Amino acid sequence: MESTLDRFQLKEKVAIITGAARDLGFDAACALAEAGASVVITSRVLDKAEQAAKKIADRFGTEAIGLELDHTDWQKVQQVVNQTLEWKNRIDILINNAGGGSGMGECNLFKRDPKAIAALIESNLIGPILMCKAVGEIMIRQKSGKIINIASIAAMVGRDRDMYHRNNKNEQPIDYAAAKGGVISMTRDLAALMAPFGVCVNAISPGGFDKGELPKAFVQDYSQETMLGRMGKLDQDLNGIILFLASPASDYVTAQNIIVDGGFTFSK
Repeated sequence: MESTLDRFQLKEKVAIITGAARDLGFDAACALAEAGASVVITSRVLDKAEQAAKKIADRFGTEAIGLELDHTDWQKVQQVVNQTLEWKNRIDILINNAGGGSGMGECNLFKRDPKAIAALIESNLIGPILMCKAVGEIMIRQKSGKIINIASIAAMVGRDRDMYHRNNKNEQPIDYAAAKGGVISMTRDLAALMAPFGVCVNAISPGGFDKGELPKAFVQDYSQETMLGRMGKLDQDLNGIILFLASPASDYVTAQNIIVDGGFTFSK
């Protein structure tokens, strides 16, 4: 009988991770590669994708390739899917991580450029939908697959803007919360659509992660508002849940949004 630990193995599985050249996307790719998966790393910049893929291949001894991708461009999405199929002839796992942009530029809704609003929503919601459309068709034919959409606690809480302002940090845009809310809703309805074909679709909503670029005072303030007393750590706090949702260990889990935030969402 297959052991519990065996059900976390991903040997012979093929994964696409968007926006995986750095930070949480890179962590997700590492988690899958460590379990034996062959991984496709995408980035808008080909050199960055290829460098990240080489790091992963060297570190874990698994196969990895880097591909250029703008996930808001349907033709480029199709191209990456076709390149992956030419490489391995299957796609078992999709992690929609690309997007971001929270706190970039003028973020106050009443001062924000409408073009910036549209661009952020396109990157954080339309892009993942296009990836689900392209990869989902492959998984339906295979009658198997795991889709993991990276959402955010931004979809579930109203922000304390004062924490941002007093630490000279741009606040979170309203459109970012709207897009991530859409990701969670998309996840649940897509899970219903894909369930008859043996495909599980789930979301992960990370809280704040300290990537080394935040003001020290902001990290302290955020940590005080978090049950576990700290922000998330790269190469540590997201890896386990990524592996669980990507592996056979979660074959009876679908349509879920799993919050990974140290208790921030429920602190008060």
